Amino acid sequence: MNTFGKIFRLTSFGESHGKGIGGIIDGCPAGVEIDVHEIQQELNRRRPGQSKLTTPRDEKDRIEILSGVFEGVSTGTPIAFAIWNKDQHSKDYGNLKDLFRPSHADYTYYQKYGIRDHRGGGRSSARETIARVVAGAIAKQILKSQGVTFNAYVSRVGEVEINKSYLELDLSKTENTDVRCPDPEMAEKMTNRILLAANNGDTVGGVITCVIGNVPIGLGEPVFNKLHADLGHAMLGINAVKGFEYGSGFEGTKMSGSAHNDEFVSTEEGVKTKTNNSGGIQGGISNGEDIYFNVGFKPIATIFKDQDTVDKEGNSMVINPKGRHDACVLPRAVPIVEAMAAMVIVDHYLANKTTRI
Repeated sequence: MNTFGKIFRLTSFGESHGKGIGGIIDGCPAGVEIDVHEIQQELNRRRPGQSKLTTPRDEKDRIEILSGVFEGVSTGTPIAFAIWNKDQHSKDYGNLKDLFRPSHADYTYYQKYGIRDHRGGGRSSARETIARVVAGAIAKQILKSQGVTFNAYVSRVGEVEINKSYLELDLSKTENTDVRCPDPEMAEKMTNRILLAANNGDTVGGVITCVIGNVPIGLGEPVFNKLHADLGHAMLGINAVKGFEYGSGFEGTKMSGSAHNDEFVSTEEGVKTKTNNSGGIQGGISNGEDIYFNVGFKPIATIFKDQDTVDKEGNSMVINPKGRHDACVLPRAVPIVEAMAAMVIVDHYLANKTTRI
């Protein structure tokens, strides 16, 4: 399945070392001001070669909109776009043609399809997420009139973790560091942890926290399309993601009901909750409080060390991949998490317009 969403839908295409990556967005309402510069800014946050923490592959990832936008405004017709690959080094993968890289999609793709593009992982490469970032940027622009905000940041790299709630952080400082952590002291420690892994030819994983603010009340389609379930589906579909938790998450399992319940209070702004262990979602429906969640990423599978593997014939081999790779996916995954969250929220926002008169 290469299509995501129900009303606001993205269909993506392309491979890591093909001619390019692109997509078609269907369901974008007419009359939305589309700021291509803002889309490009989101792509710049995801692109390779942006800092010493990312792969040196030099892709500018310039977007070209092919249809669906006229004089800066969406027309209501499909928005087609493409980003052309410019700096592929496909020869770096020549020695992997008949080998299966440990913990990659090589073996499963080959078993499922009987053929695979070994150049950078082909369709299974995280380069495919370019299309998601574009669609997410447009989703953000649709939601701008509602004041919805998306702030994701790196909260843990390996064992280096921010031991603070997002409420104690200045999320406006997230982009001030290469690692995209709003805590300067922890950002330096995270950076050093990533560089240590890189210098050892290894990789490291971690956690991205995302906060969605000013979410309209009533988003979510019980029982099988609860808002948190769709957010989990979106996050678990991102490359290298191994876990998702929202609100109190697994820590909430340690609490009693009396401590965990979010009591209601009346305020000048309307009904609020004293606490937000629910993570802004109750009964699968948004309640107007902040939605916050954590996304766990595994260490990137490509490491520059000898590893045991097999070839297509089942012969035992030793592999030591070449090429240009991140030592940690987290800094570049921040805009991807935001993009997927924005697509979920806008899809439910558009669906909610049809639930009552």
